[in-house]
Amino acid sequence: MTTTMIGLDPLADPAEEVRHFVDDEIVPHADEWDRAERIPRELLGRISELGLWAPFLPPEHGGSAMPWTHVGRVHEEVGRGCSSVRSLLTVHTMVAGTVQRWGTDEQRARLLPALATGELLGAFCLSEPDSGSAADASGTVAVADGDGWTVTGTKKWITGGQIADLLLLFARTGDAMSAFLVPADTPGITVTPLTGMMGTPGSMLAQIDLDSVHLDAEALVGPENWAAGTVMTGALDLGRFSVACGSVGVIRACLDACVDYTTRRQVKGTGLAELPLIRRKISDMVVSSRAGRLLCAEAGSLKDAGDPATIMASWVAKYYASTAATRASAEAVQIHGANGFSPEYPVARLYRDARVAEVIEGSTELQQLTIADEAYREARR
Repeated sequence: MTTTMIGLDPLADPAEEVRHFVDDEIVPHADEWDRAERIPRELLGRISELGLWAPFLPPEHGGSAMPWTHVGRVHEEVGRGCSSVRSLLTVHTMVAGTVQRWGTDEQRARLLPALATGELLGAFCLSEPDSGSAADASGTVAVADGDGWTVTGTKKWITGGQIADLLLLFARTGDAMSAFLVPADTPGITVTPLTGMMGTPGSMLAQIDLDSVHLDAEALVGPENWAAGTVMTGALDLGRFSVACGSVGVIRACLDACVDYTTRRQVKGTGLAELPLIRRKISDMVVSSRAGRLLCAEAGSLKDAGDPATIMASWVAKYYASTAATRASAEAVQIHGANGFSPEYPVARLYRDARVAEVIEGSTELQQLTIADEAYREARR
């Protein structure tokens, strides 16, 4: 691979170039990173060299104006290689996209170029130990103190929290929620690594404690007291889109692993690839990956068009792709038999990572309720 930035031509599909990068520099090491629970800095630097942290940003802010349909293909390919790496791209996208849409002119000029290059790495700080992602139960509080804000609270399960430079932090301001852009090295912030996670352990999760952390007034991003319906909604939409695309990548990785394994494996002189039940499982993976990609493409196209229908399209894509990835990875383990539980084969990692996708950025159950609500609203029109 060269160090030429991918996506300089916004009309060119970057998937093939990213596929080579993933095959050469991610796939061979994904299991090792999973066991080490860490992505090496060298790989993060390669993502910077290729311009993949925030390629959707305009050129004046360091991006290549890559359309969201193509961003989705990038996240699919990276997810095929390693969901932990894709998770880092996901939360960084949420932060950079939020600054682009809701930041002040000063915030955009100061932060976006560094977010585009990966000089600043972002983390999305919403979940808490006792309330999860329920904004109305948040225990993190920001109190106006005359020249800014004082924030106290705890955030947990923060993807990339161990290495993040910039935190997109949500806190209660009175009876509502506000969002803040917080440098991770601000005095009063303590970062504690979370280890032993079942899935995506390489995404370097952390607990972040804030003890009377002072923020300047300029830290506020978006409208005060309206973050739940604006900043949070927009950021989570980008997160769901990325997770959906990454889940399609997981399905493809399961398909690749199973085709390779069943082509080589025999039972009583018969190749596994010749068994009808195996072929049914393979065909289901093929169809799921293609259907998931089409749903992601619809969500990306609506984003590119500025159509608010993209919000529901991302819900639908994430619901389908994440549940399909869980099914595909479970079948992949089954096809591999006892080898499926071994660290010598990638399918155990794929299964654990797929399960994470059904929880983050809106659980499967929440998605079912939300999608059904939309169906009833449409029926009443």
